[in-house]
Amino acid sequence: MASTASNASKLEKPVSLIWGCELNEQNKTVVFKVSDDDKSEHQLALRTVCLGDKAKDEFHVVEIVPQEDGSDAQPVPIATLKPSILPMATMVGIELTPPITFRLKAGTGPVYISGQHIALEEDYSWAEEEVEEEVEEEEEEDPESPPKAIKRPAASKKAGQAKKKMDKDEEESSEEDSLAKKGKGAGRGRKPAAKK
Repeated sequence: MASTASNASKLEKPVSLIWGCELNEQNKTVVFKVSDDDKSEHQLALRTVCLGDKAKDEFHVVEIVPQEDGSDAQPVPIATLKPSILPMATMVGIELTPPITFRLKAGTGPVYISGQHIALEEDYSWAEEEVEEEVEEEEEEDPESPPKAIKRPAASKKAGQAKKKMDKDEEESSEEDSLAKKGKGAGRGRKPAAKK
């Protein structure tokens, strides 16, 4: 019996895409969001936040702004970079659900944010595999396939006597062959004629 986890894996197939954006003086805010029509589950796993080659030697602070649900949540800084000290930060374990708003709180940039956009799409390929397996099973049961070994019924007394008689005939013919090989016969495979 299949577990719930295996059923979920059959229903969803992860699709991974590279995602990135640039924050700078003109574009201080970027929102990562997906279409409202898309019913798939999405996540953004952050990988790096790095400064561009034209970034000034000042502190560049990147933060995530929480969605406005009426909560009192404050923006969360995820990286503070300076070209002479720390030009790039590697992100580990930061997986966010869209919509996500990134903002350049301090500095002029350019700051590049990159990550992995993972979408769990419905996957029906497992249904095709099950159909193929059923077809293969039906082919195995095909009447044109080679017959399986059949056990023979127990021999009757008459059949047993016939077998014993055949064994005796085989023994006699093998004796004749051995005599012929030893040179005690006519050499033509016949018995020598009996003298009268």
